Amino acid sequence: MFRIRFLTRSCLLLALTFHLAAAVTPVAAASNKVSTDQTELRQFLKNTITKADSFDDRFDAEVWLVDMSGRLSPFIKDPKQRLELLRAVHREASKAELKPDLVLALIEIESRFDNYAISRVGAQGLMQVMPFWKKEIGRPHDNLTDINTNLSYGCRILQFYLQKEKGNWMHALARYNGSYGKYWYPERVMDAWRKRWFVNEA
Repeated sequence: MFRIRFLTRSCLLLALTFHLAAAVTPVAAASNKVSTDQTELRQFLKNTITKADSFDDRFDAEVWLVDMSGRLSPFIKDPKQRLELLRAVHREASKAELKPDLVLALIEIESRFDNYAISRVGAQGLMQVMPFWKKEIGRPHDNLTDINTNLSYGCRILQFYLQKEKGNWMHALARYNGSYGKYWYPERVMDAWRKRWFVNEA
């Protein structure tokens, strides 16, 4: 009788050991994946944060700026500030091979165009960039409340995730927000894009 009980306990312990191993392994794998992604993103930011202009044609620039300025007016009253921001958005989005109108939708959801916005977890500026990235890429003195700097970081981070997800905007936006596997954030951005910022390029 004692031997049977001993064997039963041994079997239970063995089964429990296998169960715990199976439960821990995916977590460890996920942790390694996050670490790899952050290493790759750090290198990507180092290689791509630069400055340049984006409009090739003056007429195209005027059409886009006038159109978007009207859409942006509920958030920023001063016309000059609107145009300066729109030029910066167009420049940084184009450099990162992103649609400027989608970047505008993301900014609406992230900060409602407040370049001094700070989230409860410390993300800063228009695109709510986490400050630790400055140290990670060796630019500790960058000011994330500066419009150009913030857009440069934010657009490159989004570009990285979009490439990682092979062009899938929903997955890339979820990664950007840190809610990968959930769709409430991507849906908010895409809703804002469809309602206010969508540009028909046909």
